[in-house]
Amino acid sequence: MFPALAIADELKKLEPDACFLFVGTNDKIEARIVPQRGYAFTSIWISGFHRNFRMSNLVFPLKVACAFIQSFFLIVKFRPDIAIGTGGYACGPVLYLASLFGIPIVVHESNSFPGVTTRMLSSRAAKLFTAFETTSRWLKRSNNIEVVGTPTRELLGSVSQEDGIKFFGLNKNKKTVLVFGGSLGAASINQAIQAMVDDFARAGIQFIWQTGKSDAALAEAMKQKHIGWVHSFIDAMENAYAAADVVVCRAGATTLAEITRLGKAAILIPYPHAAADHQTVNARTLVESDAAVMIADHEVSIRLKQELFSLLNDDVKRLAMSEACRKFGRPDAGKIIAGKILTLIK
Repeated sequence: MFPALAIADELKKLEPDACFLFVGTNDKIEARIVPQRGYAFTSIWISGFHRNFRMSNLVFPLKVACAFIQSFFLIVKFRPDIAIGTGGYACGPVLYLASLFGIPIVVHESNSFPGVTTRMLSSRAAKLFTAFETTSRWLKRSNNIEVVGTPTRELLGSVSQEDGIKFFGLNKNKKTVLVFGGSLGAASINQAIQAMVDDFARAGIQFIWQTGKSDAALAEAMKQKHIGWVHSFIDAMENAYAAADVVVCRAGATTLAEITRLGKAAILIPYPHAAADHQTVNARTLVESDAAVMIADHEVSIRLKQELFSLLNDDVKRLAMSEACRKFGRPDAGKIIAGKILTLIK
């Protein structure tokens, strides 16, 4: 969702009168966030197909058929000049049908290992943008691929640390750790932080902690600890990043694009069940340049406390990591993609 919003924002700067329609699902955060950002949103009935057996897989063929019918009518009604997908399964039916209508389609793939939707659409795309050089080896065509990075929100970097601290009602004299594992959360990270949070509080360290909606009950319990700001979801990530001295997070492509744009010292804990272990591949690039620390998911409870204290207590090391991280940032990715999309339309 966030790379898609970043692309739309850049397109709107270049073409202020352009009309946009976002397509997603009702049960994901795009249904709430996209309208908040001022863009039209509609949903289709679709979900991912799980590799292990689940009852929900039984209705998957019905969902796909329904999504194609819904996509047909929304394309006929909206009549887009171009259709843009950012790799999620919701864009599959829409972009495939758009290509049948002769509408040029553009795909952006943030991860090093492309998802199923991207791989299926790669041969039909007029342009396919990637964040990693290695992505092309898994795609059918190479003449339409361009490495540009992952678009990030322009709001990132627009907030000072002082304003970020004030936004969350925190103490400006304490070091601040931002912890998040995505909108659903990350159980292993949450459990590790929960076990060590009292030690950090005694050391004068405060947290901005997004537990994810799966651990919403934990968020409520932790609020009584007075360790900083704890909630199931963070809407204003620009403020959270600004306030943070160190970030503890997964290694998804969008997250890495954001921390490299801002140059944030980070401890990366790749999601162990990601396809082809692509989050580890994503993170390793930074780690090899001393731009981040990586901890395997099964080692979080053992190593996180030590690594976090080490970074917080060593200003020189933390600042060096921040500078190394910033060198990987691609703040102009959205602008580059928007310009090339308008060239395709014209």
